[in-house]
Amino acid sequence: MTREAELFIIRGKSGGCPRHSFMKKGDCKMKRILILGVSAGAGKSTFARQLGEKLDIQVCYLDGLNFKEGWEEVTRESFEEAQREAASGDKWIIEGNYSSTLACREDRADTIIYLELPLALCLYRVMKRRIRYHGKTRHELGGGCPEKLDRQFVRYIITTYARRKKSMRKRLAHYQQEGRTVVTLQSRREIREFLRRLDC
Repeated sequence: MTREAELFIIRGKSGGCPRHSFMKKGDCKMKRILILGVSAGAGKSTFARQLGEKLDIQVCYLDGLNFKEGWEEVTRESFEEAQREAASGDKWIIEGNYSSTLACREDRADTIIYLELPLALCLYRVMKRRIRYHGKTRHELGGGCPEKLDRQFVRYIITTYARRKKSMRKRLAHYQQEGRTVVTLQSRREIREFLRRLDC
């Protein structure tokens, strides 16, 4: 199998060295899943929807919890409470980074799936999304939040990509040391292959 098609699945403690294996047919113990990404445009929302359909698990989109009509943010207290409620069930998929509020949901997760797509691809997807949803609201946001994009956000993606990748890898190593299942997918092919092999 080519390097691009490999699925990196880290299970439990391994003396500081992650163990890699392949998702096998029937090997599905994921019940409470966090979907994280290196950047906007990594494909978190699309992947979460596809995974939810595959596993028959409801997906919670954090952008949908954080924004009201007109891109108005809810209070931090309301946002955190909504996350705790979403993470209280036996089965769920929660999509979105929002690192400052991860503590509201990460302790309940048994699986963390991290999408680390190249910067150029993330930028392309963000711009493509802006064109596709011009004057429209993406399904994960609910109503009243038409797609928008400005130079400041594009600059933020570019200038923080390397730093966020480094910090996210450190966070994933911590999850792995705690004995959780951590899956890192680094290309579109890996994502397709992961979903294809996932047969519960």
